[in-house]
Amino acid sequence: MPWWSVLIVAVLFGACQRTGVQDNAKVEQRQESARAPVSEQAAPPQRPDTPVITHIAVLETSLGVITLGLYGQDAPKTVRNFVELARRGEYNGVLFHRVARNFVIQAGDPLTKDPKQRARWGTGGVSIYGGEFEDELNPETPSYRLGYQVGTVAMANRGPNTNTSQFFICLERATNLPKRYTIFGRVLEGMEVVREIAAVPIEPGPFGPEDGTPKTPVVIRSVSVREVRH
Repeated sequence: MPWWSVLIVAVLFGACQRTGVQDNAKVEQRQESARAPVSEQAAPPQRPDTPVITHIAVLETSLGVITLGLYGQDAPKTVRNFVELARRGEYNGVLFHRVARNFVIQAGDPLTKDPKQRARWGTGGVSIYGGEFEDELNPETPSYRLGYQVGTVAMANRGPNTNTSQFFICLERATNLPKRYTIFGRVLEGMEVVREIAAVPIEPGPFGPEDGTPKTPVVIRSVSVREVRH
């Protein structure tokens, strides 16, 4: 599940609230009871009705490489935040702290670099703007119209306009997910790595046995970013 707080929401015991995305159907039910190089020369092929990819981000994880295409035209402030954090090394050593089966994987919380902070994992975040920043939810953009497809990358948050560094990657098409989480990219290569992360054994969290923290840490070792020529 899971910059980016990865389509996603868990509540920290007490007054603190986790950053994330909610699987509304599950929440309501509970309430009721190998690397492939990307061309350095041009953007990946895309249809006119798809979002424009302005940056390529390569995530080196402990389970393999995930390559993202970022939508700098649809979500310029969000993409700038991710790109600058990546270039500063803020994501290096961060864990995928949330796996929600058949829903999302989530990462981007700097607190996950410290095992002593485990009880607070999912509540932290940083941004280049000095604090939380606003959502970019424009119904006229291609990414908004497409919604949360398999491989969509979106900001995780704990409510409107509370974005920092946490993000999530969709494992399935989330047609019932409210469009409250800024979509800023998609997986171009490495979806098999995403699914491998989603399959690791987890320690269940407050949302049930299929939503929790990986028992063996899955680490983002580094993130490299380059701009795309059009």
